[in-house]
Amino acid sequence: MPHTLMANLVATALACTNFFVSLHSVLLAPAFAQNTNPTENKTWVELSARASEIDPRTKSYPDIDFLLERDNKPTDIGHACVLPSTSKPNSPQKQNKLVIWMMGHSPELFHFLADQGFHVLRVHYANGWFNRFGKDPHPEDPMALGRIRLEAATGEDHSPLVAIDHPDGMQERARLFLLWLHQHDPQSQWNQFLDENYQIRWDQVIISGASHGATTSARFAIHQRVARVVMFCGPRDQYETWQSLDSATPRERFFGFSHILDSGWSGDHYCRSWELLGLNTFGPIVNADTLPPPYEFSRRIITNANVDGDEKRAHSCVTPGKAAIRNTDGSYSHDPVWKYLFTHPTELTGSPSATDPDCTNNQLPKP
Repeated sequence: MPHTLMANLVATALACTNFFVSLHSVLLAPAFAQNTNPTENKTWVELSARASEIDPRTKSYPDIDFLLERDNKPTDIGHACVLPSTSKPNSPQKQNKLVIWMMGHSPELFHFLADQGFHVLRVHYANGWFNRFGKDPHPEDPMALGRIRLEAATGEDHSPLVAIDHPDGMQERARLFLLWLHQHDPQSQWNQFLDENYQIRWDQVIISGASHGATTSARFAIHQRVARVVMFCGPRDQYETWQSLDSATPRERFFGFSHILDSGWSGDHYCRSWELLGLNTFGPIVNADTLPPPYEFSRRIITNANVDGDEKRAHSCVTPGKAAIRNTDGSYSHDPVWKYLFTHPTELTGSPSATDPDCTNNQLPKP
């Protein structure tokens, strides 16, 4: 479909549809919320909209648990956040980068990223399929899950196991959400992330996620060149080899952070994925609790912060949120790590390190 025709259809849909707007941004007024520093109030613009109201072409896929509604409640809500430059005298320098978050909505993460000068959004995309195809026994195809991830992200035909249409892939939903955001919040300049043909300018996008979302972020970035990839507690897909495919995104742009008590370490999931991605080429694994930034310019950062032996908290403590590690003053302990992951110049890399001989790369069960 020609871009101009598509743009007209989108404009018509946007003009004729009643949109769901989050109570956090009534009348598009900036929302007041608590900053990561509990002593400081800050103003964010926070917006929400349903994918099915932005684009009437969207639909549910019950066979892979990709639904527009569940129990009569909407599940297809996209979220966005930005910090206006007028919110305080010492506003952060604008990063001119968009972070697309590939996991559930996290206000704490969105606020942290907005505080660094980023625009940030997430859209509803197919990830429920993992409960059907991501369990043992693994499909015979060693790229099977990676193909599903790519189809869920792009809405293009990459896997014989699912059939996700273009309007329901992350790419198209994010693109139309950006158009919607520009119409409803033009002062935040969401349109800077769209080119003259209303396509996403991926060279200005940081793709990021946690766990399942980190894995899909990495798979998408191998397919589509992006500005950076930030992977929290991931990637996994421990039986797959797509991590070693030729990558459209230069490998020095991949950054990972995880806790050593996370089961992804006891199962060698992270060490193998990081090595298959070639991240050992850019420095050793660095413990952020014992070495300050810039962490030897490494792409592989770990923590052994105290989580009272709780494996689940270890999995989730590496992102801003309730499970994150805090200092005695209430601030986040890993604030420097997060700033490094999202802002460290990608051209500055560490020295190559050897692969870990104790890391099991082939984890497929023997016949």
